[in-house]
Order: sequence, then C-alpha cells, then structure tokens
Amino acid sequence: MSKHPEVHVAAYADSHVHLASEAFTDDVDAVIDRARANGARALVCIGESEAAAARAAGITLRHPGLVWFTAGVHPHDAATWDTERHPAFVREAVAQGAVAVGECGLDYHYDFSPREVQRRTLTAQLQLAAELRRPVVLHTRDAEADTADMLRDAAAASVCGVLHCYTGSRELARQALEVGWYVSFSGIVTFRNWTDLDLLRDVPDDRLLVESDAPYLAPVPHRGKRNESAWVPRTIAHLASVRGRTAEELAALTLYNTRRFFGLSA
Repeated sequence: MSKHPEVHVAAYADSHVHLASEAFTDDVDAVIDRARANGARALVCIGESEAAAARAAGITLRHPGLVWFTAGVHPHDAATWDTERHPAFVREAVAQGAVAVGECGLDYHYDFSPREVQRRTLTAQLQLAAELRRPVVLHTRDAEADTADMLRDAAAASVCGVLHCYTGSRELARQALEVGWYVSFSGIVTFRNWTDLDLLRDVPDDRLLVESDAPYLAPVPHRGKRNESAWVPRTIAHLASVRGRTAEELAALTLYNTRRFFGLSA
C-alpha cells in the first residue's frame, strides 16, 4: 500500500490548470481522465497566449461539460502585446467560448517584460474584460502596489477577477475581497515553508477558489513532480483542515464558487 494514498472527494473544481502546456502534449486526455476519476467536475484550462488558447479551445471541444478555457497574454510575454492582433484574438476566443480573460497580470519578480509595458498590457486586458463582460484571471508577484491600483480601476469598470495561486499579503487580499474579487490557492499551501495560516482562513467561503496551476506546484507529497488536476483534492484537504471544514464540504463549496465565478454550466 502507498505511504501516501491519494485523496478523493466526490466532486471538485480545478480553477486554473495549464492543460495546453507542452508538459501535457503526450497525455493530456489521460491527465483529464485521471482528474475525472478522482472527482473533477470542472477544469479551467488557461490560455495564456494565442497558441495556448488555441490548444485549450481544442481540449475543451474534446471534453465538453468538464473543461473550459480562457484567453489572454501572460505578463512574462507582455512585451509581445500587439494593440491590433491581441485584442482581436481575445475577442475571437470569447466568441468561441472562452470564459475569462487571462492569465494576465504583473510579475516584478522575473521582469521578463518591462514593468511599464506590463502595466499597459494589463490595462488593455482589463478593458477587454469590461467590454466582453468576462472575469479576469490575474497573476501578481512582487507587484502589490500596482496590482492594488489595477484592482480599483477594474472594480470601477465592473470587472471581477481572481488573484490566482495567491501567495501575497493579507492586505492585498483584503483589498481584492473588498471590491468583490476572489482568491485562489494552489498546492503551495501544503509546502512546509508556508506559514501564513491566517491568510488561508481570512478568505470568505464565497470568495475562495482552489487550483492546481499544473504542471507546476504539485502539492505534498508529490512536490517536485509534474502536477496534475487529480491532485487538487490534497490541496482541498489541507485548506479544509486549516479552516475547520471537511474536505467534502470545501470541495463542494469551491466547485460552486468556480462555476459561479466563470459562469460555467453545472
């Protein structure tokens, strides 16, 4: 018997998974099947580039009712933003069924694109979200002050979003929650060096999402391996323990929240 038997719940959502990644090129359908067998009822496949969004759309067509997709440009690639081509690509993706704009945002940790360019590109995508009436999947790292400013601007334009794979401060989370946004946690919260348990408790039940961010950030005891949506119940079980809930309760709650946030059919 395995030292770490897999955690199973009746029904859960993975609100952020990169199924279109090259890491899944050879077995993406098997990865999805394993997630379904472990209780997955909604997988949101992130299209963080034109190419990824196209692959994500194709995956969604093969798995209707289980997989949905998004479309946007990641902050690492903000310098590639074309003011004509990229808005057209996002609009077309939404016309084809994309449920959100993103993953977009600000990343001042790696600075793969200049910060001013990142801000302009995020502003453009927030404007698209307002125009298209879609929520936003936001990446933020080491950019809290500018992210807070963007949150206020987005809220003023009636744009809702999620701080995905959140590892930031309680203050930024509070500001996001105050304007109606959601906060999503990944397998990072199961790592030994995660110490901010109060943050995990502070997010209200109705604003909480969970995700894999696969192929990255596999939860303990799979840390260091290619991550999969099938392992999200481990993150759910950990969060449930911290918040004083059962894993089944938290799984059902976050599945409901995922469907509501992205406007998914049950």
